[in-house]
Amino acid sequence: MPESRPQTIAKITWRLMPFLGLLYLIAYIDRQNVGYAKLQMVGDLGISETAYGLGASLFFIGYFLFEVPSNVILARVGARRWLARIIFTWGLVTLALAFTQNATMFYVLRFLLGVAEAGFFPGVLFTLTLWFPQQFRGRMIGLFMAWSAVANAVGSTVGGALLDLDGMLGLKGWEWVFIATGIPAVVMGVVTYFFLPDSPEKATFLDSSEKTWLRDVLARENAEGKVQHGNPFAALLDGRVLLLAVFYVAFPLGAYGLSYWLPTVVQGFGVSNTVNGLLNIIPWVCVAAALWWVPRNAARTGDQTWHIVIPALVAAACLALSVVVPGNAAKFALLCVAAAGIFAPQPVFWSLPPTFLTGATAAAGIAAINSVGNLGGFIAQNAVPWIGDATGSKLAPMWFLAASLVVGALMTFVVQAALRRPRAG
Repeated sequence: MPESRPQTIAKITWRLMPFLGLLYLIAYIDRQNVGYAKLQMVGDLGISETAYGLGASLFFIGYFLFEVPSNVILARVGARRWLARIIFTWGLVTLALAFTQNATMFYVLRFLLGVAEAGFFPGVLFTLTLWFPQQFRGRMIGLFMAWSAVANAVGSTVGGALLDLDGMLGLKGWEWVFIATGIPAVVMGVVTYFFLPDSPEKATFLDSSEKTWLRDVLARENAEGKVQHGNPFAALLDGRVLLLAVFYVAFPLGAYGLSYWLPTVVQGFGVSNTVNGLLNIIPWVCVAAALWWVPRNAARTGDQTWHIVIPALVAAACLALSVVVPGNAAKFALLCVAAAGIFAPQPVFWSLPPTFLTGATAAAGIAAINSVGNLGGFIAQNAVPWIGDATGSKLAPMWFLAASLVVGALMTFVVQAALRRPRAG
């Protein structure tokens, strides 16, 4: 029944996307809390900046090691139970961070936080493949990721306010940061278990005709030359998955460049902390707008390649120019555009793996791509300071990050050629 398509998609969108977006907002603020807590935690615990940076980056190692197994389990037991487990356990570990006593405890808990959260982002991406046909996925991923822009926009204000609770009930400000960001995750873990359906077939908000239409559409798409291995871990040996994983590294690197350079530029305005927080909302408004428009236009035009290449090249150019143009206002404007260019191509990118993978194989493949790509965060947190120290320049790390985005943009053509190449057998 063709007329059921917009009605069905609208129902699913309104039921799932605000809820999944709220979970992502909580996850994103939970990732940011370590940056706020550092302002007091380093001095209180006597941890060096280097030791704290190492502890913060251990999150990515735990995430990397457990992301693929986590997503394979999600495909087997269902999104409702497994996403609820992920959210609930990362909330518990975040609460435990409030009681950190020394560097060793910090290292262990940051690693465990990565283990606990592993699989959330790719788990949601895989879940969306169960609910939305291919033509809608880029737009839905864009809506989902737009919540990260909201998290960035409000995060600095929330972090500063929590630090100002220093001394209340005998707790330090940095302890309040972890407590206040851990509790929402614990609560939403329980809510997820009762609210999120495992699949369209179990959705009480869809009638039988809508379920039939969606099942038939997804079945036709999954029958069109997609790969589903008996062992989902075989996806890790698929050359296209490995290529996409290397390709994706450029975007976390670029995002780190933005987060590294933006506070320095805004600080140069000489404004108060309150005004600083308000100014930092502007880049994320640009990101939210780009995340809405770019995947929507990519779906409308049927083009994926240029909707990745152009934003990535624009972001690289703006990131590089921001370190050489005079005047903080000009630098800030360039970084606002760079922010949009770094994030906007990602929903289009994430619409690529389901074009050749399905089932548990898709779950494993998406997780592998995300886990390797997110090592860009680990690389950047260590490479950026090292390049700066080795060269004695604050500019050199930004050139490195801009160059990474250029390489990522150019790799788009290689990736698309590989995806279009006929597979033997």
